[in-house]
Amino acid sequence: MKEKISTPDRFFKTHRSYSPEEILAAGGTTAFGRKREKENQESLKALENGIPVEPFTDEEWDDLMNQLKKDK
Repeated sequence: MKEKISTPDRFFKTHRSYSPEEILAAGGTTAFGRKREKENQESLKALENGIPVEPFTDEEWDDLMNQLKKDK
């Protein structure tokens, strides 16, 4: 029996992992990618239509950039 590669349930709940055998059974990476394209396009649209998220405040961003300049 082939072992499935997967992530713990708490990570990427909406994304299933596929084994190399499953990808090859689908016809290889190109064929597998074409079959998965619709889902990928839906994910991209969801990201594009989502609310913009900035991980840092302006002050945090300035501090980070100043630190980066000092570390060069």
